[in-house]
Amino acid sequence: MPKLPNARICNALVALVALVAMLVALYLQHYQGLEPCPLCVFQRVAVIGVGVMALIAAVHGPQAWGQRVYAGVMSLSAVAGVVVAGRHVWLQHLPADQVPSCGPGLDFWIAALPWQQVVQQVFQGSGECAKVDWTLLGLSLPMWTLMLFIGLLLAALVQLVRRPN
Repeated sequence: MPKLPNARICNALVALVALVAMLVALYLQHYQGLEPCPLCVFQRVAVIGVGVMALIAAVHGPQAWGQRVYAGVMSLSAVAGVVVAGRHVWLQHLPADQVPSCGPGLDFWIAALPWQQVVQQVFQGSGECAKVDWTLLGLSLPMWTLMLFIGLLLAALVQLVRRPN
């Protein structure tokens, strides 16, 4: 097995990947006019969670158990991202007659509902979440995001099980 760079470099690379993912998301929103649906917003939160933990771990440079704590939190955030992106991909592949109807937006839900119901409403999805309005190489944005989260999860798991520096 090839020797991995030290944990700080690996964490910095994960943070950089998360930063680039967020910059792409913001570019698509502000320059291409793609408004994020509620599931997209939750995916952004998960990317930010992984990125912030990786950045803190890179700056802190913990040893042994500290490295594993950061990697564990990154793994949890990446798993959340896999779940949300997977749900999003699933919604996009539903037959048209099974797609949930569009309802009020995330802003309304946050203002009007307790957080547990907001999460429930987001995971139910809506018509806007099932719409494919951007593709690259035949894959929708949620498919790319799912692959990103799988990669981030693998990187976090490597950090979790690797021997301390």
